[in-house]
Amino acid sequence: MIKQIGYNRPLYIQPLDNQDSFKSNLFGWHGDLTQAQSAELAQSKQIIYDGFKVAVAAGISNEKAGILVDEQFGADILCDAKANGFVTACPVEKSGLDEFDFQHGENFARCIEAVQPTFCKALVRYNPEGDFYSNRRQLMRLQRLSNYLQNHSQSRFMLELVVPPEKAQLNRFKGDKKAYDLKLRPKLILLAIHHFQNCGIEPDVWKIEGFDRREDCERIVEAAQRDGREQVGCIISGGAEDEDKVCNWLMTAAGVRGFNGFAVGPATFWDTLRTLKAKEIGRERAVWEIARSFQWFADIYEQFAPIEESSEQKFLNTIGYYWDRSLGRHHVSPLSNRAADAGH
Repeated sequence: MIKQIGYNRPLYIQPLDNQDSFKSNLFGWHGDLTQAQSAELAQSKQIIYDGFKVAVAAGISNEKAGILVDEQFGADILCDAKANGFVTACPVEKSGLDEFDFQHGENFARCIEAVQPTFCKALVRYNPEGDFYSNRRQLMRLQRLSNYLQNHSQSRFMLELVVPPEKAQLNRFKGDKKAYDLKLRPKLILLAIHHFQNCGIEPDVWKIEGFDRREDCERIVEAAQRDGREQVGCIISGGAEDEDKVCNWLMTAAGVRGFNGFAVGPATFWDTLRTLKAKEIGRERAVWEIARSFQWFADIYEQFAPIEESSEQKFLNTIGYYWDRSLGRHHVSPLSNRAADAGH
């Protein structure tokens, strides 16, 4: 089995796969989880997924909609997503490590086939000017994964590339991370993509933190699709950025052919889960707020992308949500508030 490389179709993904962020940032847990803690973490992911399903029911196409979740705390979510015809993605990396390695070690292939997601997702932190030996180990592991997915699996390959700054690189900008992101990170991503391709690592989709300049998005697509890779797609990762930053990234990339969507996580649900945990809102309201947020990002993307007519009006009719373009933010109508208040 040898698949054609690439997946150049719209993808709107709700990620909820980062275990360490959930454990430490949301719950304040460290170390191994108890059975009760594991159940609570799984339930928080179910709430996000329920919000995602509300947004899809309100107008996002099933063919575009996707969920990214681990099998440990999201097995039921993956099964339900498959049954509903959603795109599914499952991570293979050990969460929280600076260097990519397989979550299941030498059993990675068997675990992929046990789940058979649409995409197998690998998160790699790779700086071309970083540690040579660490980079080489990561390239070798990713090459194994790419070869397996290309030749032996139905699942496709999504590579999430993060390029953290080296200390010397930040020093060039006097410690200014924003200046690094604007002036150097795009060049390093281009170089990293070439490194991966030259090593035979062939993602179908590149998941990449966004850019402030359209020309950087265009260069990334050109690199991802070079030398006969015309069907390879790119999507924007929201990283840990706030809502405003993610929106700017989406608006910048959406009009660039080859950027086909997004996978924004914390920006769609983090504040809502915190207020739910503090018992300031109920579960039903949390689901609706997550739905509104995810739909908002989808509407923003579709308004700037030459894909198809926005589903904003359908969503407004369904749950009373609209985006005020003049103010550049979203609001909730009294109808939606009344529905959400039932969750108190």
